[in-house]
Amino acid sequence: MRSLLRVRHLLFLPLALLFVVPTVSTAQVAVSITVAPPVIPVYTQPPCPVGGYLWTPGYWAWGPAGYYWVPGVWVAPPHVGLLWTPGYWGFVGGVYGWHAGYWGPHVGFYGGINYGFGYGGVGFIGGVWRGNVFAYNTAVVHVNETVVRNVYVDRTVINNTTVVNRTSFNGVGGVTARPTAQEQMAMREQHFQPTQDQVSHQMSASRDRSMLASENHGMPQHAAFASVNQRQFNQQQRIANGVRSGQLTPGETAHLEHQEAEIHQEVHNDRAANGGHLTSQEHNQVEHQQNHVSHEISKDKHEEH
Repeated sequence: MRSLLRVRHLLFLPLALLFVVPTVSTAQVAVSITVAPPVIPVYTQPPCPVGGYLWTPGYWAWGPAGYYWVPGVWVAPPHVGLLWTPGYWGFVGGVYGWHAGYWGPHVGFYGGINYGFGYGGVGFIGGVWRGNVFAYNTAVVHVNETVVRNVYVDRTVINNTTVVNRTSFNGVGGVTARPTAQEQMAMREQHFQPTQDQVSHQMSASRDRSMLASENHGMPQHAAFASVNQRQFNQQQRIANGVRSGQLTPGETAHLEHQEAEIHQEVHNDRAANGGHLTSQEHNQVEHQQNHVSHEISKDKHEEH
C-alpha cells in the first residue's frame, strides 16, 4: 500500500506545478489515496488585516509523510470580483480524491464541507463584491475594523443549526451533499488557479512538521494565519499576548496594529504593481519595517533590559 500511495503522490507533483501561475482552470482530482483525512479542527479566525483580502479556509493536504494541515489564511484574489471555492476530499470507489480549490466569479461545489467562517457547505456568506470593493459581513467573518471600513452585518444568512460533524470529506461515511443547480453553473464558469501566495503558503505548511497530523493528532497549534507572511503572524501573536497579559495598553495596541496594517497594505500594493512579486529592495524594506515594529512591541511590553 505504501508503494501505491507513493506512486500516486508522485503523479500529483506535475499538477502542483500548474498552481504557480493563475490560469484558466477546470475542476479535477489532483491526488487520491486510501486513508481518510482527519476532521477539520476548531480554530479562531484571525482578523482580515487589509481591505480586499478574502478568507481561504484551512484544509488537510497530503504529502510524503501523510496528511498535513494548511492553515486558513487571508489572501489577495488574482482579480477583482473573484471568489474562492475551497478544495475538498471526495470518497469514491474506495479512494479519497482531492478536488483542488479555484477562483471564479461564483462559488462552486466544495463537497458540502463545513469549513466555517462563511463556508458552511454551500456558497459563501462572509461578504460580497460591490463593484471593485469587497464588503465584509462581520456577523460571519472577523476583520480589523481600524483599517477595514467596508463592512456590514447580516445575520439572516446564518443557519442557527448547531453543527457537530466536522467531517472533512464528501462521500460514504462523510458528508453526502451533491452539487446544487447554482453550483453546477459555477463549476462551468472560467476558473483561475490558486495564486503564488497560496502555493507558497501550502509549501511552507508542507515543510513544517508541526502541521503533520501524525505530529499534532489532528489539532495543529497554528491552524490559521492573518496572512501568508509568517513573521507578521508572529508579530500579531506577540501583540495579542501583550493584550491578554495586560502588558500593552489599548493605545499601544492600536498604534502597533496600525503599523502592522500599513506594512501589510504596502506589501499588497507592491505585489499588485509587480505581478504578485516583491523586489529584493522591497523585501529588505519590509524586513526593516518589521524589525522596527518588533522593537516597538518589546519596548511597550517592557521586554528590553
